[in-house]
Amino acid sequence: MAWRIRKKAVDFDEAISDSVSQEFGLKELPLKSRVFRNVLAATFIIVAGLSLKTVFLGGIEHDYYSSLAADNMNQEFRTIAPRGLITDKYGKELVSNEPIFNVRLQVPVMIKNKEKDKVLKTAYEVLGLTREEILSAIASADLERNPDVTLKRDIEVKQAIDVKSLGLESLYIEDAYKRKYISSSLGHLIGFVGFSENDNTLGGRAGLEAYYDNILRGEDGKKVVYKDALGNIEGVEVLSEPKQGEELKTTIDYEFQEYFYNRLLQGLESLGRSSGVGLAINPKNGEVLALVSLPSFDPNNVANSLSGSNLPFFNRAVSGLYNPGSTIKPIHATAVLEEGVVSPTFQIFSAGYIDLPNPYFPDKPSRFLDWKPHGWVDVHSALARSSNVYFYETVGGFENLRGLGIERLKSYWEKFGFGVSAGIDLPGEASGFLPDPEEKEKRTGSPWRIGDTYNVAIGQGDLLLTPIQLLDAIIAISNGGKVYAPHLKVGEEKLLLDISYLGRDFEEVRKGMEDAVAKSYGTAYLLSDLPLKVAAKTGSAQTANNTKTNALFVGYGPAKDPQVAILVLIEDAKEGSLNAVPVAEDIFQWYYKNRLR
Repeated sequence: MAWRIRKKAVDFDEAISDSVSQEFGLKELPLKSRVFRNVLAATFIIVAGLSLKTVFLGGIEHDYYSSLAADNMNQEFRTIAPRGLITDKYGKELVSNEPIFNVRLQVPVMIKNKEKDKVLKTAYEVLGLTREEILSAIASADLERNPDVTLKRDIEVKQAIDVKSLGLESLYIEDAYKRKYISSSLGHLIGFVGFSENDNTLGGRAGLEAYYDNILRGEDGKKVVYKDALGNIEGVEVLSEPKQGEELKTTIDYEFQEYFYNRLLQGLESLGRSSGVGLAINPKNGEVLALVSLPSFDPNNVANSLSGSNLPFFNRAVSGLYNPGSTIKPIHATAVLEEGVVSPTFQIFSAGYIDLPNPYFPDKPSRFLDWKPHGWVDVHSALARSSNVYFYETVGGFENLRGLGIERLKSYWEKFGFGVSAGIDLPGEASGFLPDPEEKEKRTGSPWRIGDTYNVAIGQGDLLLTPIQLLDAIIAISNGGKVYAPHLKVGEEKLLLDISYLGRDFEEVRKGMEDAVAKSYGTAYLLSDLPLKVAAKTGSAQTANNTKTNALFVGYGPAKDPQVAILVLIEDAKEGSLNAVPVAEDIFQWYYKNRLR
C-alpha cells in the first residue's frame, strides 16, 4: 500500500536521516498508546509553535531561506584565489602556487537528483574512496551553512576528466592551488599550509606562512550558474573576481641559506649527530639572512616527517632553550668592566681551578674547574682563551676580590634583552629563563649559593637563552650597542634596545674576541687564515647531567665593520666547541667570496 501514499517534496534532513538509517540498519517502530493521551495538549502546542515559526521564517530568517530556495535552482561556486608569493631579498621565488584539481560534492543536489549511488560508485572507482569515507566526510561537515564537501584534493588530470565525463550535477571539479616550496632548507623558515574544513581554505600552519597568513591569503571570487526549472543552464555571472594574496619579500639570502643548511647538515652527519642550529644576521639592522634548524622537514610533503625522530618540526633557532656556555662571557665581561669590578688590565691567575672552603668538611673544599690552566689573564686573554677562573672570580668573587654578584649580573642580562622574546616574525619564539636567588628558593627550597653564581658566570646552571637572543647580544657588542629585533620581512627594522652607553666596555670586549681568532692561544684560531678579519667566541655547554656537550660558536665579520654575524650550535658534540668552528669557518669563507669580495 506504500505506493498509494501521496508523493511529497524531498526534505533535506529527512533524506539524510533515511540514508543514515539504511546504512546502519535502523527500523521504524510504532508509537506506544500512551502517546495519544496528550494529543489535545500537543495539538495546541504544535499550532502555537507553527504560528510562531511562520512569523520567524517570514521575517527574521526570510532572506536566508529565500537564498536557500534560489540555490535549489541556481548554483554558486567560489573561484579560489592563490596565496601571495614569498621571495628572498633578491626577488627569487621561495614558494609558488601550482594549479591542482579538487573534487567537490554538493550534498543537496545529490539528494534532489537521487545521485547518491552514482556518487558513491564514482568515488570508489575513480577516486579510490570507500563508501565509509564518503559518508564520514558528509557527516562531519556543517551542511546547513556549507552544503559542499571536498571529497579529494589534488587529483590527477585523468581523474578530473573521468569525473566530468559522468555528467553528475552534484559532483564538480574545482580549480585550486597548492604551495610549491623550492627547498627543504626553508622548512622552518617558510613553514607550510594546511586545509581548514571550516572555511575550505588553505591557511598557514608554521613559519612565515602562519605568521603572515593574513597578508598571504587571497580573497576568493564568486560566480553563479543560473538554471531554469528543469535544471538547464541559462547563463553564468561572475559576482567577484579572485584577488591573489600579497607578495611577501623576505630578508633571506636564498643561496646563503642553502649553503648554510647543507654545510651544517654535513657537519652533523660527519659527527653522527642530527640536531643543530645555524643563524646569520645583518648586524646593521637585524635582517635575518639565514636560519637553519636541524633536523628539518620537507614542506612539500609534511606527512613524511610526522613520524620523524628528534622533533623535526621544532624550530630550535627561535624556540629552543640552551645553556649558552662560554659564549655568554662577552656579555659578562662587559658587566664586570662597566661596574668597575676590575679594569681591562687587571690580571687573575688560573691554575686550572679554584677551591672554595667547605665549612662542614675543611679537608674537602669545593673545586671549580677551568678547562685548562691559563696562567695570568686579563679581560682580553680571558676571552681569547675562554678562562673559566677569570669569570668565576670577577662575577662571583673570590678571596679579596668582590665579584659582580647575581643581582647585578641579572640586571645586565636584562639590559641585553634576555628573558623576553627578541621579537622575530616567526611563531613560537621562547623567552628564555633567568635564574635568581628568590626564584631558586621558591622552586627548590634551597638557598642561592656562590657555586650557583659560578655556574651561571660561565653560561651553565639554570641560565637558558634562545640562539636568537644570544646572537642578538653579540651583535650589540659588535655594532656598539644597538639591539635590533631580528626580522624576516623586508622593511621591518626595529630597534629594541640601545645600550650604546656601554661603548667603552664593548671596545675592550671586541679586542678579546678578535684575539680569540688572531692569537695562537685563541679558541677560534682556526679562523685566522680567513680572507676577512673576524671576531669570535666559542663555547661548550654541559647538558643531560654533564653526560653530553653542546658546541657553540658566535662571531662577526669583518671585525671593524661587521656585515654578518653568525651562530653555529651542534647538539651533543664530540669535541666540544671544536666541532662548531670548522662549520663557522666555511660559512665566513662562503660569505666573503660570494657577498663581500
